[in-house]
Amino acid sequence: MIPAPSRFLVPTVATALFLAIAPGLALAQTPAAGQAPAGGAVAAPVVTPNEVRPADPLSRAIERYLATAPAPMLDAAYSAGSGEEADLGVAGFYRARVFQPLWVSAEGLNPNGQRLIAAFASSADDALDPREYDADGLARLASAAASDDDLARLEVTLSDTFVTYANHLTSGRVKPNEVNKSLNIFPKAPDPSVLLDFIDSGEDFSLALDSLSPNTPNYARLKQSLAVWRAKAAAGGFTVVPGGQTLKPGMTDPRLEALRARLVEEDLLAPASHTGDVYDGTLVEAVKLFQERHGLDVDGVIGKNTLAEINVPIAERVAQMELNMERRRWMPDDLGARYVFVNLADQTLKVVDDDKTIHTARVVVGKPYHATPVFSDKITYAEVNPYWTVPYSIATKEYLPQLRKNPGALAGKGIRIFSGNREVDPWSVSWGSYGTGKFPFTLRQDPGSSNALGRIKFMFPNKFNIYIHDTPSKALFSQAQRSFSHGCIRTENPFDLGAVLLGPDGWNKAKLLQARDTGDRRVIKLKTPVPVHLTYLTAWVNKDGSVNFRRDVYGRDTVLAKAIEARRRTPL
Repeated sequence: MIPAPSRFLVPTVATALFLAIAPGLALAQTPAAGQAPAGGAVAAPVVTPNEVRPADPLSRAIERYLATAPAPMLDAAYSAGSGEEADLGVAGFYRARVFQPLWVSAEGLNPNGQRLIAAFASSADDALDPREYDADGLARLASAAASDDDLARLEVTLSDTFVTYANHLTSGRVKPNEVNKSLNIFPKAPDPSVLLDFIDSGEDFSLALDSLSPNTPNYARLKQSLAVWRAKAAAGGFTVVPGGQTLKPGMTDPRLEALRARLVEEDLLAPASHTGDVYDGTLVEAVKLFQERHGLDVDGVIGKNTLAEINVPIAERVAQMELNMERRRWMPDDLGARYVFVNLADQTLKVVDDDKTIHTARVVVGKPYHATPVFSDKITYAEVNPYWTVPYSIATKEYLPQLRKNPGALAGKGIRIFSGNREVDPWSVSWGSYGTGKFPFTLRQDPGSSNALGRIKFMFPNKFNIYIHDTPSKALFSQAQRSFSHGCIRTENPFDLGAVLLGPDGWNKAKLLQARDTGDRRVIKLKTPVPVHLTYLTAWVNKDGSVNFRRDVYGRDTVLAKAIEARRRTPL
């Protein structure tokens, strides 16, 4: 897994501190408004020799509160609970500043405290849930604060809530791998004291807050479009197009009025640009544009699949955009100067160099029951004319039944059988004696045009045995939905991809094809490994502002939505 770099871009001392962030510490709650700290009465803080003591009444109240309140940010799910780790948290931040307040003064909330509560109230702009930060409850707590002890409780509660909010913006609301084991990404939440130091040392508070969210054009475009689509939903949403026969260009149909209205509402058709009852012209082109942006066959024909996508309620689309903003928060801002990006939901691959897409290709990904995992790694070598070592599960579940019926069944596919390093005559084996739990053989397919990996593969060695490769089954690339593999990623035009990845090392497409035509296996190591990111995005916005949606082929949107709903923080 490629580590995520710092997201903080404000040029302060805290920027340097953030580069050494510790693993994320979980969110523990401070007492609610009007409640006494855990343990009942306020206890005197423990004082060590030579420790600098707070001088003013408010700072002393903060010290007392922290001595008795539940240790903020030290939930056992994130921390081993050691003293060193405790000092990294909110309490450590205040101890280092002799318990001077950050958000309040003796008179009540200071301007930054007011701005922070306002940021909590508007957190829905970033697809967060304002209820988790309870801006109204904090405002009530501030209004009711009548003593230094009240202000101390408000101060620490604000810091605790700020760290929750900042963690959500920097690394997401849930841990991906705990939501779904096939999401092998592990965003790190910054240490609470580093976050608080960062916000305290910034010259521009609003700029510092803004820098917490992903600093990427992709995130910014999705955030902006989310606001637009929410406004569309508030204005009444989308017109429903009634069911009926498949609608093809040139046909007449009474549903065209509803269809025109629906496409105008999504800004795909200019108002009054099409009239009449014949499905043609600009209306057909608008439907094709809709199909392109929803991953459908772009043919202008409105069959059951296109009609189903047209009639997805706008509320579901808004929720889809919100889920994908969460996924963007899991990603590092810097994916690399040059990298491969695969969107499993879109079944496409692109190579990006210096923020410019220099290669795109359709890919085939895993079937829903062989779902390709999400993770990042580095491509280290390519292999021309590869052997295919058949995975154990495929060997026992798919090929063993064939061998039982006909021991010579695999010879025509170029698949040979080995026991250790010794090749085995398939006719000499009693295949009925073996099964899925007992199969001491290796099946290996020779290089060639019928090899399951095609004529070239790109390797980024990983525990999932996932890689990118050619395929002899080229026809699958013409389909709109391309989830057919056992998990690996099949790419169209693989030698074009090879020329892009290996070009800096002196390999162009012609040279790679010459190597292919020899028929000999050849391994080509990349002098500089290239990062590869396997992602799962069901909503995104292109540079031209077009909003795109894809089917949740692996059901991961549903799982993520349930996980976010299950972990909502109880309001103050």
